[in-house]
Amino acid sequence: MNRLARETSPYLRQHRDNPVDWYAWGTDAFAAAAERNVPMLLSVGYSACHWCHVMAHECFEDADVARRMNELFINVKVDREERPDVDSIYMDAVQAMTGRGGWPMNVFMTPTGDPFYGGTYFPKAQFLQLMTAIDDVWRTRPDDIKNNIAALRESLRRTSVVTPLADVPSIEQVELALAQLAANFDDRWGGFGGAPKFPSTMSLDLIAQSLLADKDDRRLEILTTSLDAMACGGIYDHIGGGFSRYSVDTQWLVPHFEKMLYDQALFVRVYTHAAAVTGLPRYRQVVEETVDYVLRDLRNPDGGFYSAEDADSPDEHGHGHEGLFYTWTVAEVREALGSAADAVLEWYEFADGGNFEGRTIPTRMKHRGLLARPAEIAAARQALFEVRSLRRRPGLDDKVLAEWNGLMLASLCEAAALFDRTDWTAAAVANGEFLLRCLRGSDGRWHRSWHAQGDPPARHQALAGDHATIVDAFTRLAELTGEARWIEEAQAVAEVLLDHFWDVDRGGLYTTPDDGEQLVARQKELFDNATPSANSTAALALYRLAALTGEARYTQHGDRILRLLGRAIPQAPSAFSQALTAVWLRHAGTTEIVITGDRPDLVAAVRQRWLPAAVLAWGERYDSPLWAHRADGLAYVCRDHVCQLPVDSVATLARQLD
Repeated sequence: MNRLARETSPYLRQHRDNPVDWYAWGTDAFAAAAERNVPMLLSVGYSACHWCHVMAHECFEDADVARRMNELFINVKVDREERPDVDSIYMDAVQAMTGRGGWPMNVFMTPTGDPFYGGTYFPKAQFLQLMTAIDDVWRTRPDDIKNNIAALRESLRRTSVVTPLADVPSIEQVELALAQLAANFDDRWGGFGGAPKFPSTMSLDLIAQSLLADKDDRRLEILTTSLDAMACGGIYDHIGGGFSRYSVDTQWLVPHFEKMLYDQALFVRVYTHAAAVTGLPRYRQVVEETVDYVLRDLRNPDGGFYSAEDADSPDEHGHGHEGLFYTWTVAEVREALGSAADAVLEWYEFADGGNFEGRTIPTRMKHRGLLARPAEIAAARQALFEVRSLRRRPGLDDKVLAEWNGLMLASLCEAAALFDRTDWTAAAVANGEFLLRCLRGSDGRWHRSWHAQGDPPARHQALAGDHATIVDAFTRLAELTGEARWIEEAQAVAEVLLDHFWDVDRGGLYTTPDDGEQLVARQKELFDNATPSANSTAALALYRLAALTGEARYTQHGDRILRLLGRAIPQAPSAFSQALTAVWLRHAGTTEIVITGDRPDLVAAVRQRWLPAAVLAWGERYDSPLWAHRADGLAYVCRDHVCQLPVDSVATLARQLD
């Protein structure tokens, strides 16, 4: 058993019995490399990564490979979900060297952390050859290594030296992004581009938002075609709810089966908004089933949300197979359902030979958009769910990440409000309280990761993305509950974010705090990737928090973030969908809605609409100009703190909101 046995990350603990003499990232590893004067081999992955498991089995569990690794290198394992700051630096290096990236990621670096060669998955024979070659270069050609390091340093620093524009990007940038998305749209299967196909939820959300002002038929087609295709394809779990990470094909049939918390958060968000824009009940159904999945299978008893479920499932011999938990044979369905099987086999489009490695992923691809189940299908689905629950489950990554919990909490707040789900409200409050209790230190500083078995449970300094999503989540929790404390907590987190991550020279947020670990580069997260970037999330959250509190400084910081992002947005507009949502809000201006006294009818009138340019203050009063001189029992609709006449009826409020 190696040093990883002391770690709390489920991914790191998966490697604790490897014959590799693994170190966790930290000073001990760097000191050992310096003492031996050998390179470091950094291996980065995550628990739900299929190819990480494949390379672990082929290489890191192999005695011959491990022996060579231990002889030649100091070997360091990193969970990319715990340390995205480390992952980002070395992924940039790998992409600069090879033109591609992904996980597992394997990087050779000096004892000072400077990368000089790297790649992704290596099979055993190739990995053995590579290690021999790296050892030879290290001993005999040190100048080659120095040249590689020098060439990479500029690439690693590129996000930190971007200069801002003079002004916030124009609203035309939003239109350019929408046009680019339309040009890349797959008319047949929805989504954008080819295989592998990712859900692009933030881009779809930008399209949904555009439909509020312009009922453009083409954009509506892009939105509904994409959402219907995903919800009817194999990427959606038709038996238990929730979405897999992405599809390996263009039609959303065969997913990469891992289920990530952040994906559930972003899917809940876009389907909630689409339900509001289109009025289609099937989108609410998808939201309900996805939230049910999260609350059932990814929730800690104390309210936190776990990170992921694995792509692989163990068979009766303990060997992992991708998707085994989620797929069926005709015989298994018949055994589970008896005489009810025929209707279910037809409903979920079973065919002879299956659609994935001799088994079948349940889908509704031939009946796209038809998700509402007849009573007999609903009953049979529940029976299949109960049978499936007796199978060996995929591995659960039961660490709690601040950033991903913030994303899920914000989405849960929006869905609870729009669909009037008091049970979801209770779950949202429990999650907010968990974050405060378990991930915030006594000094007011936040941690990124928590695990029940940790000593201490909370570890790793929180990054800019953690803070930004929590500001957004707590602001939305205040709007959901009417409790003033969540606005106060959102402001407290915002102050830490701006005090410790802000670039006073160029604007924008560094990924790491000014008093954090000094890595080989201090980067900024600019692009929206699998999750929204820290900077785009912060801009949107700060604008909304400014509207609720009257604190102009938050607006000024939001503007400086967008000016910084504006330098890169024209190069790839659709890679900045969350940032462009903030651009849209800045140009649209914020509507402030204040409801005083005990008027649940007026609150409900606001909640039944999706109003992305509005903020809502109700319930407990707090320190803000919005509450000044307000009589009880009325609704005030304001724009930039200039208000229309107060109203006391739902009908009049509805007209003002319209």
